[in-house]
Amino acid sequence: MNRSRAALVLIPLALLTGCGGSTGQADPAGRTTGITGSPSSGVAATGGTGSAPPAVQDPPDAQDSPGARSPQGRTSAPQAPPTGPEPPTSTAAVRVERHPDEPPLVTGVRFAEHGGYDRVVIDFRGDLPGYTVDWVPELVQDGSGEPIDVEGGAYLQVTMLPANAHTESGTPTLTGGPILQAGLGNVRSVVKTGDFEAVVGVGIVLERRAGFRVTEQKQPNRLVIDVAH
Repeated sequence: MNRSRAALVLIPLALLTGCGGSTGQADPAGRTTGITGSPSSGVAATGGTGSAPPAVQDPPDAQDSPGARSPQGRTSAPQAPPTGPEPPTSTAAVRVERHPDEPPLVTGVRFAEHGGYDRVVIDFRGDLPGYTVDWVPELVQDGSGEPIDVEGGAYLQVTMLPANAHTESGTPTLTGGPILQAGLGNVRSVVKTGDFEAVVGVGIVLERRAGFRVTEQKQPNRLVIDVAH
């Protein structure tokens, strides 16, 4: 009789021992793996003994949500927004030769300030022309050579050829100015210096001499001059 009672007592203890691991399993790092919430879309949750929680990719706007909770319960630091190109450092002149069948038309000049540099963009209709971007002691009118009354600490001259800033009927395609006030980090103003015998000139008036770079972009065709602050 005593043996039967002992057996009956042992059976519930065995049942309790067999259910004790259903709340979670310890992984090698000492954490308890289990259900931590639904995984984010596009990420497969892979289970298994000793497996770590699934890696969760931040959504595209995660950098705008500081203090987001990670699956491990830690607070993640805000991500830095993507950065653009580094400010230019070279001060060497840039010269590119081209001979398009028809002189392209200069249709616009625009500018904007970016992180660490200013950008001047010259728009074209047609192919890109040849061009020179170089330092000059002062800005002068193409053709006459008369000085242009504009003050600055340094001057970059952009000369494009062959190119025109007017149609065959003489209608200007580059309007406004001739001095376009900019007031950026280094670029004070942008000046139209001429449209004479298939040569178009644009001067960039700076606060100080600094590194610059020239790049070409297409669709539409344009010339981009970045000047460091």
